[in-house]
Amino acid sequence: MKYVIGIDLGTSAVKAILVDQSGEVVAEVSHPYPLIQKSAGYSEQNPEEWVKQTAKALAELVSIFTGDSSDIEGISYSGQMHGLVLLNENFQVLRPAILWNDTRTSQQCERITEEFGEEILAISKNLVLEGFTLPKILWVQEHEPDLFKQAAVFLLPKDYVRYWMTGMIHSEYSDAAGTLLLDVVNKEWNSEILRKFSIPETICPPLVESHALVGTVRPEVASELGLSVQTKVFAGGADNACGAIGAGILSSKDTLCSIGTSGVILSYESDKETDYQGNVHFFNHGKVNSFYSMGVTLSAGQSLTWFKNTFAQNETFEQMIDAIYDVPVGSEGLLFTPYLFGERTPHPDSLIRGSFIGISGSHRQEHFVRAVLEGITFSLNETIQLFRQAGKNVDTIISIGGGAKSDSWLQIQADIFNAKVIKLKSEQGPGLGAAMLAAYGVGWFSSLEECAKKFIQYSSEFHPHKDRVEKYQQLFEIYQMVYSKTKEINHKLAQFRS
Repeated sequence: MKYVIGIDLGTSAVKAILVDQSGEVVAEVSHPYPLIQKSAGYSEQNPEEWVKQTAKALAELVSIFTGDSSDIEGISYSGQMHGLVLLNENFQVLRPAILWNDTRTSQQCERITEEFGEEILAISKNLVLEGFTLPKILWVQEHEPDLFKQAAVFLLPKDYVRYWMTGMIHSEYSDAAGTLLLDVVNKEWNSEILRKFSIPETICPPLVESHALVGTVRPEVASELGLSVQTKVFAGGADNACGAIGAGILSSKDTLCSIGTSGVILSYESDKETDYQGNVHFFNHGKVNSFYSMGVTLSAGQSLTWFKNTFAQNETFEQMIDAIYDVPVGSEGLLFTPYLFGERTPHPDSLIRGSFIGISGSHRQEHFVRAVLEGITFSLNETIQLFRQAGKNVDTIISIGGGAKSDSWLQIQADIFNAKVIKLKSEQGPGLGAAMLAAYGVGWFSSLEECAKKFIQYSSEFHPHKDRVEKYQQLFEIYQMVYSKTKEINHKLAQFRS
């Protein structure tokens, strides 16, 4: 039996999985690393911590493995998007990486919009937001000019860890699409944007496809981890692209709902001319010459975690959610908007905050829990509505992440989305997508679609109930009023927040 490894470099931890040729995950290991938050709005990590914990995870994974390490034929990566890693001419890290959830770059975003206008949307297919990489580059350029002069190349998080493994510098299209520097349609760094902001073209790494072979494991790394020097390493993809691959989102009929800390509605796109006018993200897929559109709810599972930690510390998530069984649709007139840390789709607003609307003396904890689940799902439904308004047919959705762990929540999704919702038998998210890229890269399969048929199996289906769909459609219209009605209030309250 032969094997591949998928490595998912997340925001809080790295996860490595060992997968055999039948698609079975035979071992998995995870190791955490800390955030660096020096000031409000700052979010950084030390890239060497990524390397250290990835090395630990891989060494542990190989130690669990009872076979011959030479049977591990390939490794590939998934990684958190947008993070800025700057290296000098000796490929040494110049400063901590600035992460996707760092919000210090509002002024740089305003500058990009003022100087480049709507033209950058035509090139990058995305609106200018604090999370992307270009504003971070400009922040360093403005605030740390001496350091920026030393920068020889920038990398995205997983690309730096892969550089440690192979000694080779590359990026790939699905991650590069989240920088605002990539011409998404033509798949090349845009020289006009680079010139406009005095960024040397040499700072941009060479671009390859997600399944491209970029090297083998360096001898010293192989010796440290117990791997073979013959193990092939493939480029990998952005976490959302790999999550899509790992859920089988590989054709135009496929849509994904992924609920983790944040929430994502993602749909496969085959037409590079598709234009959502910046209302949703539009990125290159990990599948060659393909794309995906994506809307984001910033505080999805995080909203439920916040509620539990604040009001139900002594209960498990399962106990909390089980208690909503007898609560009717609409939580007896209680609505929740999940804007705890601002919102992304369809309201790119860093100052908006969450609300409970309609609280009465008869509401109990289970009403609030159901309202939180419904509110998160309403927010995600706003992206589905944008897709449908653009003419996309969304009738089947594969649900992964924390939102797929509860049958009650899956049924709520089916009813609010008015679509069949599918739960996977074994869900490994972006790590499996990375492993599938390696499996395709080493030649086990002739396509990612063929790999998906072997690796991905459905567990159960949840179908919308007509009467609940009708009630939720009425409630959704009311939910959509909350943002506009509370925007001014929240913006005025911002001055009082610490």
